[in-house]
Amino acid sequence: MKVAVVGAGGIGGYFGGRLAVAGGHEVRFVARGRHLAALRRDGLTVDGPSGSFSVPPEDLRATEDPGDIGAVDFVLLGVKTWQLPSAIGLLKPLTGAGTAVVTTQNGVETPVEVAEAVGREAVVPGSAKIITYLEGPGRVRHIGGLGSLTFGEWDNRPSERVEGLRQALDEAGVAAVVPQDIWAELWAKFLFVAPLGGVGAATDAPIGALRSRPGTRRLLADAMAEIQQVAQASGIALPDDIVARTLDFVDQQPAEGTSSLQRDIGAGKASELEAWTGSVVRLGARSGTPTPVNGFLYEVLSLREARAREQRGEGGAA
Repeated sequence: MKVAVVGAGGIGGYFGGRLAVAGGHEVRFVARGRHLAALRRDGLTVDGPSGSFSVPPEDLRATEDPGDIGAVDFVLLGVKTWQLPSAIGLLKPLTGAGTAVVTTQNGVETPVEVAEAVGREAVVPGSAKIITYLEGPGRVRHIGGLGSLTFGEWDNRPSERVEGLRQALDEAGVAAVVPQDIWAELWAKFLFVAPLGGVGAATDAPIGALRSRPGTRRLLADAMAEIQQVAQASGIALPDDIVARTLDFVDQQPAEGTSSLQRDIGAGKASELEAWTGSVVRLGARSGTPTPVNGFLYEVLSLREARAREQRGEGGAA
C-alpha cells in the first residue's frame, strides 16, 4: 500500500507513523520548513503514554513537493481546516485512478471542499479520535489511548479500498472503525467539539467549570441542540438522545481539559472557528434553522480573531 501523508503534524504524524513502523507499506510525508528539515535529518518520533516509536528518515522520505511522490493508494489529509486551501493544492500530483483521499478534520464541510478539487469518488470522509500535537520539529506528542480513525465511503457502501485501509490500520495498532453511516459519525463528533470549543473559548474556562455551572452547562446543551436540529434539516439522522449522551461524554473528560479552538483563540493564533461554530451558523442559515446560541458565540469569537489578525499584521477586522 502506498500512502502519502499531507500535514505531518499531530494527526498525520501519528497515524502515518504507525503505518510506517508496521512495515509492508510505502509511506511518504509532505511537510515544509523546520519540520521537513527535521524529518529528513532525524526522522519522526512519536512520544506517548504507551511508549515511544520512531521512523527513520529513509522510511518516510519527507518532501515538500508532492510531485516527488506521484499517485498513491491513499492520501491521509492531516492538516487543520484553516490550512485546507493550501493542502488541497497539493493533492493533484498524488491522485490517480482509485486514489482515496481520507479526511480527518473536525467538522462536516471538509469532505465537500476536498471533493470540489478531486471529485467525490476520490474522497473517503473520516474522523480522528485522538489527542496529539506537534511538540517540535520531527516530534509528535500523543496523549491518551492508542486512538482511532473512523472512515467510510461517501455513500456508505462497502468497498475493497476501505476494507484494505481498515485492515492495515488494525495491523498497525490503530483502532479503525467503518461505521454504518459515516456522516452521522461526523455530525455526532461535530456536536461535541463545536459547542465545547465555542463556549470554552468565549468563557476561557476549562471543561470542569463549563459542565458544573448550571448556566454554562445549559449553553452547551442549547448549542448542541441547535446542531442536532441543523443535522436533521440537512438529512442526517442522529439519535434522539444525542445531546444527553454527548453531555455524559463531556462529564467523562478531564476537568482541566480545553479544546484546541479555545487554546488557539486564547493564544491569538489562527483557529478552526470558521469550520466549527461558523459552519453551524452557515449550515443553519442554508437550511432555515435558527442557531442563536452558536450565532452569538461566532460573532464574539470572530471579533476576537479579527483583532488577533490585526495584531499579527494579517489584515483588518471583518
